[in-house]
Amino acid sequence: MSVDHTDSLHAPWIARQTTDLLAQGGHAWLLQGPSGLGQYELALALVSAWLCEKPTQNRACGDCPSCHSMAVRTHADLEVLMPETVMIELGWPLSEKAQDEIDKKTRKPSKEIRVDAMRDAVEFSQRTNARGRGKAVLVYPAERMNTITANALLKTLEEPPGDVRFVLATEASHMLLPTIRSRCLAHTMKWPEADESLVWLTGQGVPSAVAQELLRSAGGRPADVLRQTESGLSPDWWAQLPKAMIQGDARHLTDLSPAQAIDALQKLCHDLVLRHSGAEPRFFEKTQLPPSAASVMNLTDWFKRLMQSARTSEHPFNAGLMLEAMTADAQQTLMSKG
Repeated sequence: MSVDHTDSLHAPWIARQTTDLLAQGGHAWLLQGPSGLGQYELALALVSAWLCEKPTQNRACGDCPSCHSMAVRTHADLEVLMPETVMIELGWPLSEKAQDEIDKKTRKPSKEIRVDAMRDAVEFSQRTNARGRGKAVLVYPAERMNTITANALLKTLEEPPGDVRFVLATEASHMLLPTIRSRCLAHTMKWPEADESLVWLTGQGVPSAVAQELLRSAGGRPADVLRQTESGLSPDWWAQLPKAMIQGDARHLTDLSPAQAIDALQKLCHDLVLRHSGAEPRFFEKTQLPPSAASVMNLTDWFKRLMQSARTSEHPFNAGLMLEAMTADAQQTLMSKG
């Protein structure tokens, strides 16, 4: 199963927010909030509606030439600013020059939004639009801009051409320059209702019982449930994670990327801290949490180490060794006393 971002545009919580933001106007939006709430999908819905030739009820019609161009990722009035790795993952074409360099293996796809791409976007914003509905620039994940790239965007945000609109989507707004944030209208993503998440997930092919159980492990974020099922993380796998870690079984993490493993271990650590305070766990059932004498201090230190690992999770020297090291660290923490 793969995450269908086109279907995600029609999720009821995305549709509601699209309508609300379109009604407010504004030339630059910053969509912010934790992962799994649909920042990218909402950004895509906004630019689709802005550029649609026959918008209906404040959303793109899906049938006009503009919408067809959007669907095949060739819209002349849309500039997409993403790391090349994300563009490849989401099906957006790279520039001819970038594709040629990557094909010839002179460099790898960038994990940051490149300065060259930002300069292209600035030049794009100054051109005349092709279809008469203005132009749009979509930046995602916006936190992947380095300082030079962000400053190049800032100049355009400060003095935007008359017919261009921007939408920046991020899961880490604190990493953006304060001046970038101040130039945008901020929108914090809304959480979907549990019932509508279940209905939508079953419509995406996730069995109802699986969706209900995984919504807990995903913290109520339906997009994360889809990613979990795509990665083969079944409810049984999730339930066995704490036991596997206390036994030091690194094989349990074999099918995960380092980033996915870190996310899972952070959730386990989070729930163990909650148990210390007498609160209900958020991601696991009480009965799934392992007996552990680890103190809050030890758990907090473990969480900090996981955060440090997250900084290099996208380009580990050896993913297998990294997963083994994280498993050993988890076991040592869970078996610690005091």
